[in-house]
Amino acid sequence: MALPVGLLLVWVCCLHSVAGLQHGETITHLPEVKDGKCFFPFHYRDGIFYDCVKFNAKHKWCSLNETYEGYWKYCSEEDFAKCVFPFWYRHLIYWECTDDGDSFGKTWCSLTQNYNKDKIWKYCD
Repeated sequence: MALPVGLLLVWVCCLHSVAGLQHGETITHLPEVKDGKCFFPFHYRDGIFYDCVKFNAKHKWCSLNETYEGYWKYCSEEDFAKCVFPFWYRHLIYWECTDDGDSFGKTWCSLTQNYNKDKIWKYCD
């Protein structure tokens, strides 16, 4: 009897590591809701996300609730976060993407009106 119980415990531990569950994590993942609308920002695990994410998936996805409750969908082009103009960065107001402050000279924008406060941004296309 001890051997089957031991094998069951090993199987459960392996299942948790394959599924990516952390200690105490009880997230339910339901099938994709294809016609849903992304909710931004959304809370997932210990983070707040202002754009589609790519955790444990081949493609970027978003939550359909403010706090992820298992309802999600893969992001389409119209779901990705949009730049917010004008936005405030350092002591200037920007009305378009800028390369100011980027080490690589790539243009970026804020996803909120006050970058100085929120520090939420993305690279421009």
